[in-house]
Amino acid sequence: MLLVIDVGNTEIAIGLYVDEGPGGRWRLATKSSQTADEIACQISNLLDFSGHKISEISGICLASVVPAATMSIIEMAANYIKVEPLVVDSSCNTGLSIDFEQPESVGGDRIANAVGGYAKYGAPLIVVDFGTATTFDVISGQGAYIGGAIAPGLATSAKALFKSAAMLRGVVLENPNRFIGNTTEDSLKSGLIYGAASMVDGMVAGIKKEMQGEVGVVATGGLAGLVAHHCLSIDDIEPFLTLSGLKKIWDLN
Repeated sequence: MLLVIDVGNTEIAIGLYVDEGPGGRWRLATKSSQTADEIACQISNLLDFSGHKISEISGICLASVVPAATMSIIEMAANYIKVEPLVVDSSCNTGLSIDFEQPESVGGDRIANAVGGYAKYGAPLIVVDFGTATTFDVISGQGAYIGGAIAPGLATSAKALFKSAAMLRGVVLENPNRFIGNTTEDSLKSGLIYGAASMVDGMVAGIKKEMQGEVGVVATGGLAGLVAHHCLSIDDIEPFLTLSGLKKIWDLN
């Protein structure tokens, strides 16, 4: 039984694979101060809901952008599961060439996005990941990861706005009814969500222009369901694409 874990700055996405088939999918809040024991308790409880035990895990594939959480998960794996996680980076066998000036600087989550996207959708492809940052990962028609772009995420932008503008209060991030808001709350929802969608459409248009041809576009990440439906450039939404990419990398290694 394989556990795949994607640690982002805001959320941890966890996936279970039993007999090669996908099992449970969960999202937890990222807390870099969590100990190995706390993480073990959380994972054990999640597995219980799926009718499994932590002792059944035979492998872990991990992508993480939070070093403290990485160390806690590695310690948890050693103490409770007796395995050493495969921590994804550019040195792993991914099935893709990484055509990047500093390949070691590419995050494991972005590598997993590229691998998962290429395996399901082929290439050329743009993977848009809606998380703490909104990232754009680009796979060429030759099956090479060639880079992309990183922009502030929806929730990150909202927090910065609320912190800097004294007269604006926080709002629930939910679908706006229209572009022209007739209350301050509706105006904020419109600007944040439609603005994020328009940014994505503009970035995708620019990337496609540089690639000079037809390119598929898939969205993933915790906020994909909120924003991607408003993007004219998104062809498909796959919320847990990163986890399927981790599974593919595990198989290759």
